[in-house]
Amino acid sequence: MAALSNKVVFITGAARGIGAETARSLAARGSKLVLTDVDEEPLRELAAELGDSVALAVVADVRDLGAMQAAVDAGVEKFGGLDLVLANAGIASYGSVLQVDPEIFDRVLDINLRGVFNTARATLPSLIERKGYILIVSSLAAYAACPGLAAYNASKAGVEQFANALRLEVTYRGVGVGSAHMAWIDTPLVRDAKADLGAFGEMLGLMPGPFGHTMTVDKCVDAFVDGLEKRKRKVYVPRWVGAAGLFRGVLQSAVGDRALLKHVPRLLPKMDAEVAALGRSTSKRNVTR
Repeated sequence: MAALSNKVVFITGAARGIGAETARSLAARGSKLVLTDVDEEPLRELAAELGDSVALAVVADVRDLGAMQAAVDAGVEKFGGLDLVLANAGIASYGSVLQVDPEIFDRVLDINLRGVFNTARATLPSLIERKGYILIVSSLAAYAACPGLAAYNASKAGVEQFANALRLEVTYRGVGVGSAHMAWIDTPLVRDAKADLGAFGEMLGLMPGPFGHTMTVDKCVDAFVDGLEKRKRKVYVPRWVGAAGLFRGVLQSAVGDRALLKHVPRLLPKMDAEVAALGRSTSKRNVTR
């Protein structure tokens, strides 16, 4: 992938999971990296691992436009500009709409949706200057909802449409925009949910066909790197997610609801009880960040 050599890539949510592994993969291909996250220790460890000539770590909260602008400015000062952006930062909340902590619900939307706006707003001037590309991380959840995860579902649907609107705005300026849609990936987010909530694991097991399967991070990383290199309009992990998107009308119909509706009367109260016992509506990791 010579096309990625010496390209400067700005990554949010870079400290762990998909963000960190994508950073490692890009570094191996000769890219320069501006890494941002709120989780300072693993972020700085990753930058140290990759080396000062390759990576710059900037602790920044995607909810803060000023902080994102400062991160972009630091990256431009060090590497001269930005060619590619991976808007990857995201969290999830637990529990039904009736029971979820409203502050956590708002936080999910702030990070997952407004954080993408802040990332795009801060990076666009450099992307326009260098005719770059931004890959915005959405999800299969954009068109296949899951009970107990309403904030996550809503944010990822919003992110997809944000990417679609942004593409219409900046294509004539030479900037490419893609959105990534993944099924369940074995990230800290999914592992935390499985560890916290027995109901979540049960729900995955009851989803039809491949919808509940969890994939390894490396498959997602390969797809993201390929999407960044080829400036793809859509990135699907795995490929069948693209077909699911074409049939979103069916997934969102009464027919599509049937697979889970019969299990909701048992699983959703169980999830709410587990959330109440935890005393939090998100993972412990995200409470402290």
